[in-house]
Amino acid sequence: MKFFRSPQATPYLLLLPAIIVILAVVLVPLIVSFWTSFTSYNLVRPDSLYNFVGLRNYRRLIGNDDFWWAFGRTVVFITIALNLEMLLGLGLALLVNRITWGQRTLRTIMMFPMMFSPILVGFQFKYLFNDSVGLVNNALFALNLIDKPIPWLVNGWLANFSIIVAEMWMSTSIFAILLMAGLLAMPKEPIEAAKVDGCNALQVFRHITLPFLMPFIWIAMTIRSLDVARAYDMVKIMTNGGPAGRTELIWTLMTRTGYQNSQMGMANAMGYISILLSIAFTIMFYRNLSKARVFMGGAQ
Repeated sequence: MKFFRSPQATPYLLLLPAIIVILAVVLVPLIVSFWTSFTSYNLVRPDSLYNFVGLRNYRRLIGNDDFWWAFGRTVVFITIALNLEMLLGLGLALLVNRITWGQRTLRTIMMFPMMFSPILVGFQFKYLFNDSVGLVNNALFALNLIDKPIPWLVNGWLANFSIIVAEMWMSTSIFAILLMAGLLAMPKEPIEAAKVDGCNALQVFRHITLPFLMPFIWIAMTIRSLDVARAYDMVKIMTNGGPAGRTELIWTLMTRTGYQNSQMGMANAMGYISILLSIAFTIMFYRNLSKARVFMGGAQ
């Protein structure tokens, strides 16, 4: 009791309401969902919540081709989307950084795509890529580049391409803004010294600018990998996992299994296997971040 009355206890007492809320809305559901991944829990049979089946759900997933196709598709989706967003964001940041007049206005405009809901962006690009009334096909027809509509959201490869384009439009600005912060924080003396030594623009970028930006790039990669891995809204709106499951990601498959097929135990097992994917990407990015900081002379 003396501890709770002492000044040292004040921070803990102030944090107590937040800790209680976190336990109620985060930890308890996590424990329940983890338990159900070892049961045959079915939404239409509530009593199945207590039917413990051990690792049966996980064994079934290991032998489930649909799950592994969705898992592999998610890895490819994350890899392509992150790298393209990083390259475009880096180019945009370098371009805006060279502009002296109106730079603040451009930085503000770059944030606009981030303000839209993923659901709204999904509807927007679903209309743009519609094969009959979409603006993309109409523009290609007007330029005489095609003579028949392109099935953007019907063909499997084109549907995945369309989703990646929508994801890039909404999220490239995150990379651009974070890398702009890195460019603004970069000291000018090394660049000026390199120019005096006769280095051209490409050499300055490769040996000075890019190494300095690498910690910012890996931080942005870490943040975005967690968001891209949960790209449910856009896929649900644009293709709903179709055609024939060609755009099905882990999270859309998990939702379909849990809420449409009512196999909540199996869906939660998918979720916990999927967490391993997020952990793997996060560990990889943090290791690269540590290497970049060591290269720049920072602390690990």
